[in-house]
Amino acid sequence: MLYSSAAEWRAAPRKSVLVYGMSGLGKTHMSNLLRASGNWFHYSIDYRIGTRYMGEYITDNAKSEAMKVPFLRELLMSDSIYIGSNITFDNLAPVATYLGKPGDPKKGGLPMAEYTRRQEQFRQAEISALYDTTHFAERAEALYGYPHFICDSGGSICEWVEADDTHDALMRDLSSHCLLIWIKGTAAHTRELIRRFDRAPKPMAYKPTFLASTWQEYLSKNKCLEGDVDPDDFIRFTYARALAHRQPRYENMSRWGVTVTADQVASLKNPQDFDDLIASCL
Repeated sequence: MLYSSAAEWRAAPRKSVLVYGMSGLGKTHMSNLLRASGNWFHYSIDYRIGTRYMGEYITDNAKSEAMKVPFLRELLMSDSIYIGSNITFDNLAPVATYLGKPGDPKKGGLPMAEYTRRQEQFRQAEISALYDTTHFAERAEALYGYPHFICDSGGSICEWVEADDTHDALMRDLSSHCLLIWIKGTAAHTRELIRRFDRAPKPMAYKPTFLASTWQEYLSKNKCLEGDVDPDDFIRFTYARALAHRQPRYENMSRWGVTVTADQVASLKNPQDFDDLIASCL
């Protein structure tokens, strides 16, 4: 690990961390708390994906929908209007909207072939954004003078690494520049995340093999064809399975760093609390 002891962590003039775990357990809360201190640079993987790697896909998708409306088409063709996404750290909806959901087009679903194509675009984008972590850590200090750095990763980071392989290139790269911090939830947290998701289902990124098997399971269980699938019903069906699928993958990643609980993160009030928490883990 980047810091071998609590004393080394406390004495480090420049702290660099990457936080990961299920969405909704406190990654962004931790990042925002540290950023607000003025001493931490906050690098958001999802923001980087939406602005650097998928920005054109997102904008072109919005334009293609606008081109279906004669009034807007005429304005676009004459360069009279401009369409773009307004992604911020707190509003990453354009990425999720582009990813979409598979199923009945009358209910806003995408053909499965198009859905998997967008999933692959996201997979490549997230891996590239993760590899950019080193660049942004160096840039944060060299360009802006921030002494400390936090990478706020997406919940799907565990899908793209094989953490039980000590030679995994991405894990080696990230752990050589950041202390990896897993926010671990309890069974109660998982139940709450599922309840929250059931109320407002949102698109997610999945490991291709997991997505393919879950899709076939859904079609078989419901005895339906692709065009009959209710998009929201499918991603609700998939969500709990995805959390169970990801848990052991997060566990494997945890061996490369330290683990904190969601309750500990929720109790953080200032950067000193954060320093103390990580020191206690080391």
